[in-house]
Amino acid sequence: MSLAPYVRIVARGQGRARALTLDEAHEAMALILSGDAAPEAVGALLMVLRLRGEEPQEIAGFTAALRAHVSGKIAPADLDWPSYAAGRSRGAPLFLLAARLVAQAGYRVSLHGWNSHQSAGASLREVLSLAGPGVSYTPLETLSPRAFALLGLRDTFGLRSCVNTVLRMWNPSQAPATVQGVFHPSYRSLQARAAELLGQSDLSIIKGGGGEFERHPSKEAVVFGLRDGAHRQVSAAPLVDETRRLHDGTDLPDLAALWHGTQQDPFSEATITGTAAIALWTVKAAPTLAQADEMAAALWADRLQQTGLSA
Repeated sequence: MSLAPYVRIVARGQGRARALTLDEAHEAMALILSGDAAPEAVGALLMVLRLRGEEPQEIAGFTAALRAHVSGKIAPADLDWPSYAAGRSRGAPLFLLAARLVAQAGYRVSLHGWNSHQSAGASLREVLSLAGPGVSYTPLETLSPRAFALLGLRDTFGLRSCVNTVLRMWNPSQAPATVQGVFHPSYRSLQARAAELLGQSDLSIIKGGGGEFERHPSKEAVVFGLRDGAHRQVSAAPLVDETRRLHDGTDLPDLAALWHGTQQDPFSEATITGTAAIALWTVKAAPTLAQADEMAAALWADRLQQTGLSA
């Protein structure tokens, strides 16, 4: 089967082209992931959607196809946590320690991803020894070599494609709750609407540091997403009174030292607890964001007393 009919639908010309339906998007992505689609057609489809803009039902259909293509490869989890940020605006992956706090509260966290073009010290994979029990990480290239190849087309095109969005929506562990970070705020609503079409129940999306799910502690955090299947938009108040970039590329915090308490950095610690708080609220460990902030702060204060969490 050819990808040409789907390219024709979206690229027919002004007044004649239209968006793919959810079923059409599912069929198109299934064909791409099978390896049977011509590479020229894959590039054409992805770049037309890039130029025109992504639609919720297209993202939902592409995501459903990816879920069907890669099923049962990782263990179930309570919280899905994608990590697909790219670019040199990233700093130390403080969100890993936030995920560890969520696991410390008794929730299984599934991290998955791949990152590129990052500055020194920004690699999540280099600090995975700090993940602790309850947090798993699965590389994209292991989960789906074909999806990895699609993401790599960014280097060919010189542009991101909707694949970046689909990977954030993926949820390969089939967790009931998901957190997502985006670089461009407009994607928050798109991803929430796509998640609704996929039957997602609980989802939190923020404009995160470099596109990761990572909260800036000195700014109000606007959380988009779903709560019990209904669209929600709530705000989390700033945690510290300090004007500072989340990541400046210099004088990076030492994650191991922060965790073990041999380095004190109130801003970085607030980034960790603030990020954990939104994740805890997403899995319904606390009924409000304010209570989740208190819970995360208590977990951080208690981290060194937790049995088995000294790695």
